[in-house]
Amino acid sequence: MYNADVFSPQNKRKIPALMATQHPDNASPPFWLKEALINTKMETEEVFRSFSEMGCDEQMWDWEGKFADESMIERLIAGNQQYFRKNQIGKDNFITVRIPNIWEEKTFKLGRAYMSILSAAEFTKSLKLNAPPVFELILPMTKSASQLIHIQKTFQKTARVYEKIFGQTKFGAGYIQIIPLFESVDNLANCGRVMKEYLRLHKAHFKFYPKYLRVFIARSDPALNAGFVPAVLAVRIALKELEKVSAEFGVKIFPIIGTGSLPFRGGINPENITHSLSQYRGASTVTIQSAFRYDYPLEQVKKALKYIKRELGKKQTVQFSEEENTALKNIIKIFQPLYKKTIEKMAPFINELAAHIPARRERVQHVGLFGYNRGVGKVKLPRAISFTGACYSAGIPPEFIGTGRGLEKAKKLGLLPLLKKHFITLEWELKHAGKFFNAENLEKLEKDNEWAREIKKDMELCKEILKSDFGPQKEHHFLHRNLTSNIMLKRSLGEPIESDIVEAAKMRKSLG
Repeated sequence: MYNADVFSPQNKRKIPALMATQHPDNASPPFWLKEALINTKMETEEVFRSFSEMGCDEQMWDWEGKFADESMIERLIAGNQQYFRKNQIGKDNFITVRIPNIWEEKTFKLGRAYMSILSAAEFTKSLKLNAPPVFELILPMTKSASQLIHIQKTFQKTARVYEKIFGQTKFGAGYIQIIPLFESVDNLANCGRVMKEYLRLHKAHFKFYPKYLRVFIARSDPALNAGFVPAVLAVRIALKELEKVSAEFGVKIFPIIGTGSLPFRGGINPENITHSLSQYRGASTVTIQSAFRYDYPLEQVKKALKYIKRELGKKQTVQFSEEENTALKNIIKIFQPLYKKTIEKMAPFINELAAHIPARRERVQHVGLFGYNRGVGKVKLPRAISFTGACYSAGIPPEFIGTGRGLEKAKKLGLLPLLKKHFITLEWELKHAGKFFNAENLEKLEKDNEWAREIKKDMELCKEILKSDFGPQKEHHFLHRNLTSNIMLKRSLGEPIESDIVEAAKMRKSLG
């Protein structure tokens, strides 16, 4: 039943395991739609399908970087009342809003998001359903505790103004739970400090500690900005930091891992879930992005989702020594400059190909600045999905960029055993990515491009150190290689490449 005072702290609630998201990485159309592009109006149907057919128990409702239907919750419940009376939003299934970060990009959507959440609470309460349906906000690109408190304070003020003007619903404390999303290697490594400060500020303002915290750990943007290996190790460090904060303050913390299908963006997909999920032990929730849901057969997707939910229920802590923690940060410092050096040279090539990656959502312009959260140069790159898709479309999996040279240095310093201990799926993920490597394309590119020669060195060193061969193995890998050869040849001739890019994405079961 609904709460008397709607926006009050949630002391007891189910922690969802499977967060469906609107990340536009699907190559194929959804099983319920003929077109691959999912426009804003279609997202209501998408949310219902994620809950009712796939068994996801949470949906990210994204207001950052894309357009959003402000009446989505009303449409969703009004069109499926029987289902949502049995599976109530905010109690059994959850909708969590990712708001725009007002410190990073000029936007006018934050106030609209607040009002949409408040009006949705009035709507569900009027139907005698659980209210509020939305009580958590995700803040992308979180850098400081003061940002988190600012969001909570401004939502509280908005709720009080709304209540004063309309006077129909009591919003109680006007309290909204805030989920910080850490999106760079540096911010992941320092997330413990931010969360400690946040808990102190929370106690000072609200006079209590929250009963629980959810913290969102990104995988795509850290890889985009720092490279494959640094991103994975930063996640590992962040999970440990959160365990320490939880123990110090006595507040339960439930980490969310933001993973895409291809290894560079997280490596969580229905085909390799039994291998890849082990890398994220300590997480409570995993994002299930569009490629996971739509580029595989539905029954295979459902089976994989059940596996994730079962395994995350066996939550394990992530603990290791301070010496190891320091050593992992040193390994990051080895790999990160090698990746960045090559990517800065490769940026024009990536941007050219990324312009041909098709849209899958109605997106608005993103910050899109390489290293925006660390002040690294002025090199502009596309979003992580388009970046990854551009690299794969050339037959150059980005997982290898800087990795071979980093492995060589780590081996010389005796750090390879520690790296493999904490990046337990390293060899598996590189073998998977390596099936989509096109050696002929790289050979042609290295004649005129220093960055291509550096990547060739990475491939050679990965092969030597890991004792693995990289290249196509099965029929669809060879088809992918042929398509990427066509893409590069047509590019040189000035012919259209969009259809080949999509077909190659279907072969690897992810746009990027």
